[in-house]
Amino acid sequence: MGAQPDDDLEDLVDDGDDARRPAGGPGRAPAWGGPSRGRWLLFTLIAVAVVAADQVTKSWITGSVAPGSGFSVLGTWLNFVYGTNSGILFGMVPQSAGAFAVASLVVIALIVVYHRKAGRGVVVSVAASLLLGGAIGNLIDRLRFGAVVDWIDMGIGQWRFWTYNVADAAITTALILILAATLFPGIAEWGSDD
Repeated sequence: MGAQPDDDLEDLVDDGDDARRPAGGPGRAPAWGGPSRGRWLLFTLIAVAVVAADQVTKSWITGSVAPGSGFSVLGTWLNFVYGTNSGILFGMVPQSAGAFAVASLVVIALIVVYHRKAGRGVVVSVAASLLLGGAIGNLIDRLRFGAVVDWIDMGIGQWRFWTYNVADAAITTALILILAATLFPGIAEWGSDD
């Protein structure tokens, strides 16, 4: 009899084209090893673009408009105003910028870990990168100003949405994508990174 195969190789079978798959047949996929370099690049580029757009627009509004004032862009539907928010999204929990700056650092780390564990589909990677960019953009404001700069005011007449910024818009979009992927799990697998 010939030599016994190595124990590590016994669990692998050759499917004829030098690709190795776990025992159990060609239908059984290997374990996912995390996002590819390309997916990490996409994640990073989107996050950097969000931070850049957020900070450029905030610099523009703070340099162009006095605090508490603004101007109309589309009648009463859209105004650009210079406001600040010492709380979190939509002005919740005001006067807490310092605590949220510390919490933001933890959240940023958790977003990167989440992407590492769940960023298999492109929708999840995009959502995580939007969250990351938004969190970093607002963290920069909390560290620089002690509050987040908000400048987009939308509504109809007296019915107004909360004043927000590019970082808030990115975070809100990310939460919608995550909710959609939760309600419809197939969305989370779109563009799967195998």
